[in-house]
Amino acid sequence: MSGRAFFIDRCIGETRGVVTLDGRPERLLIARDGEAATTLLGARCVARVRTVDKAIGAAFLDLPGGEEALLSLRPDETPPVRGAAVEVEIRTESRRDKLATVRLIGEAKGEPRILEAAPDIEAELRALAKDGKLVEGYGAREAADAAQAEALETIHALPGGGNIAIEPTRALISIDVDLGGRGGSDTKRAARQANLTALGMAARLLRLKGLGGLVIFDLVGRGHDGKAIDGAARAAFGPDNPGVAIDKISRFGTLTLTVPRRRRPVLDVLVGADGALSPLTGALDLARAFERQGRAAPGGRLVGLASPAVLAAFEPLAPALADRLGARFSVEAREGWPADRHDVMTR
Repeated sequence: MSGRAFFIDRCIGETRGVVTLDGRPERLLIARDGEAATTLLGARCVARVRTVDKAIGAAFLDLPGGEEALLSLRPDETPPVRGAAVEVEIRTESRRDKLATVRLIGEAKGEPRILEAAPDIEAELRALAKDGKLVEGYGAREAADAAQAEALETIHALPGGGNIAIEPTRALISIDVDLGGRGGSDTKRAARQANLTALGMAARLLRLKGLGGLVIFDLVGRGHDGKAIDGAARAAFGPDNPGVAIDKISRFGTLTLTVPRRRRPVLDVLVGADGALSPLTGALDLARAFERQGRAAPGGRLVGLASPAVLAAFEPLAPALADRLGARFSVEAREGWPADRHDVMTR
């Protein structure tokens, strides 16, 4: 895994893990204090079969803590009995509009309960890094902040000009490649280079955003070099195997592929159902802003400004912040401010 670096940022209220590829963020893992551990990738538990729907080939399970999951059934297997206890492992995490899915291990006894917790972020990073160094401290904080900022973006500039827009819907991930000012005198050559560059960047960004499933690229230009595009796509999405499938370029100039979906999308963690940054995300950002200002002004009195909703989410974080900074900070509400706006000053 040459070109990759690994960071862990132990924040107040959450832990963030980052993998960078050639200096750019490639993966962002977020574990927030108090979140349900039942549906995290790799967790093993005893579940109860609530219903079996043979028409769609699936069983709906009750997990520990009131969570639900979906077990896909093969046509040639005998479905579990309603009310039976089964041992399962989380195969894909839940999303805002989808249940977690599980792999059936076998029969079980007793009430729903966790048998083995999912690996924590440090364990996952160390498994990826192997013998590589795991960076902590201020460097990790900067890497995590940069990864979070890029994960929240929709339009991403391509090196050399142009951009791609990544927009998830319920059904698929749409990626539009735009030539922008890259054209010049040889538009066909510029379009080819933009498409090849876009494939590599999009693969990294999909991993960063935790997105997968059906992906459709709207390539720029016409008369595409199918062999070059296919080779670039296979190289770019190689780290996502097994499970990547790549189709031929359609007559409409689109490239369709499927990428395994394993984790909850990062946007499901960071933003609310309305698409805006959630108050909790704003509160965690505010706590980090207090820490930055506290380092810049040792012993100074700090005042944080944010919306009432963000300050309500910040209240449970205040004791941990006081442990780090001391009782030298206060907050003031600002009506009408969005969750992504805050300010910390020294008085």
